[in-house]
Parts: sequence; structure tokens; C-alpha cells
Amino acid sequence: MQVMSGMENEMDLFNELCMLLPKENVLKDEPMSKHTTFRIGGAADFFVTPRDAAEVWQIIALCNSCQMPYYITGNGSNLLVGDKGYRGVMIQIGDTMNQIRTEGNRIYAQAGALLSKIAAEALRHELTGFEFASGIPGTLGGAIVMNAGAYGGEMKQIIAEARILDKDGNLRTLSVQELELGYRTSILVKKQYVAIDAVLELKKGNPAEIQATLKQLKEQRTTKQPLEYPSAGSAFKRPEGYFAGKLIEDAGLRGFRIGDAQVSEKHCGFVINRGQATAAEIVSLMEQVADRVKKDSGVQLEPEIKKIGEF
Repeated sequence: MQVMSGMENEMDLFNELCMLLPKENVLKDEPMSKHTTFRIGGAADFFVTPRDAAEVWQIIALCNSCQMPYYITGNGSNLLVGDKGYRGVMIQIGDTMNQIRTEGNRIYAQAGALLSKIAAEALRHELTGFEFASGIPGTLGGAIVMNAGAYGGEMKQIIAEARILDKDGNLRTLSVQELELGYRTSILVKKQYVAIDAVLELKKGNPAEIQATLKQLKEQRTTKQPLEYPSAGSAFKRPEGYFAGKLIEDAGLRGFRIGDAQVSEKHCGFVINRGQATAAEIVSLMEQVADRVKKDSGVQLEPEIKKIGEF
């Protein structure tokens, strides 16, 4: 029996992926710093962009058959990839699965659609209820997985149903109740389902009022959040009864810095990349922040940022 080298195995997988997708949708050794809002991360062995649910499942089935790790990503807005990269296949549900259409007071959107684009679509059709999500720099798929929320709104308030791929490759439609949306969790997290698309149920609204709300929320974000630096949004989950940013500030950590990783001086709940931060610096900073907060207040902070790859 011929023993294949790692390189031969990689070429075989590359060729198999190119049989499933157009060649331009399959990239080798792709820097993940180009695909995360942190602008940090080494190369993924393979980076693929499927165009529909069937292709998503074909890629997953291929990875499973050759025991190759894979990870589903969207806009990379809640993600820290290690400096040494990701050994496996990154499957991005993004620009190739981002269609949006509106019928009445319902918006039908694929999982790769950016929340900002959906907000613009809602405004065009004079629909209200999605304003809270307009500034979240992620995709609909990621927002469903984590039940994204801001300014008192969350996804479970506006989702009618979503289509998911289960672990056997079945395309299933789940109601909002069946999605089990909670604080930064869902059935997709618990059972490793993949979001494909969703139906959002909004209400007819006054376009001037919708626009005014969007403007007000944008001003709040610009004033209070460090949008001028790459980050992954809130670095820590909100501890029950507390605010992570307040606990970090009270521990004297405003502006605390390791290399180019820093606790934002504008909002202590954010960890920012000042330009050349490494994943290792971000991890070290977050660990030290959590330790200091625990000593100062007794509260254990839990990271909201997902950490994957080799550090």
C-alpha cells in the first residue's frame, strides 16, 4: 500500500473541493486576518465559499469522510483565529449566500446576508423592528446562532423561522421556539446545526421614525464604541447582575495594554487591535483582565469571543 504524504493528502482534498465548487471558491493557505473583524489570524489550510445548502453539506460530508476538521464562519465578527492558523477547512457563509427579498412585512434572507444590508432593506420597505441590529457587524447566520442583540432588541423577537442543516445533512425548518434562542446561545450551538436562511417578521413603520432611530443608534455606537479600531465587539459575556465593561473599569484596567492588544479607553468591554496585535497578545490580555476582575470583584468573566486554531 502506498503511504501518501501530508502534502499529497492536501492536494487530494484541494482537488476534491474544486470538484464540488468553482475553483475561485476554493482557496489554499488563506490568511484569516482578511476574514475576521479583529484583522488577526494565521492561514487556514483551506477556505471555501459555498453557494447553497447542498454545497455546504457536500463540503461537510467530504471533511467528515477524510476526518478533516472544519469550521463554519460568517463575517468573522466574534472570532479570534490563532497566529499559527487553522488546520482544516474554513467554510464561509457570506457573499455567495447573501440574497435578501421582502414580501409584505416579512424579510427572507440567506445566512450570509450582512445585518447592515438587512436593515437597509427593512428601511426601504418601511419595516420596523430590525433597527437594533443595524450596527452589529455580522451576518444573519451568526446572529441566529448567538441570538445577537443590542439596545434592548434581540433576534428571537423578530425571527419567524429559520432553515438549518442538521448533522445528518437534512434541511429542516425550525420555528423561533424550536431555535431555543437564549443569551448568546441557540439550538444551533447545542447541536452544531448550520444556519442556511431565515424569515424575519417585522411591522410596518414610519420611514422617518425608522431613519431617526437608525441615526440615533449610529451616533450612540460612534460615541461609545471604539469603531476606529479592529475588534470583535464585546470581549466578555454580560455576567448576571453586572456589566463586564464596568467591572473591568472598576478594576483599573481602562487602556490596559499588552503589545498592540488593548482594553479600549472608550469602552472597557471592548478589546481592540491597535494595529499589529497578535492572537497570543489578545488571549494574554483577556486572561489577565479576567484574573484582575475576579480578584477585584469576585466575578468570573466569561469570554464572548470564540477562539479557534493554533496559538
